[in-house]
Amino acid sequence: MSRVEHGSDGDWMVRAIPAAQATKIYRCPGCDHEIQTGVAHVVTWPSAEHGSVADRRHWHTSCWKARDRRGPTRRWS
Repeated sequence: MSRVEHGSDGDWMVRAIPAAQATKIYRCPGCDHEIQTGVAHVVTWPSAEHGSVADRRHWHTSCWKARDRRGPTRRWS
């Protein structure tokens, strides 16, 4: 289930991925470290007006919460 989060960087769709459903390795744009399989995290993408599911990124939950202080470490392209 997705939810909308409002932040200084815009509106984002956010979906929590439980550890049991984390079956692939992703690189977190917040810390540039891998999110290993079996690690709960969030997947985010710009809200419907500004982006699509193709723009989604997987973040460590703590990195996502700290994005206003730190921002992404690398380009999202």
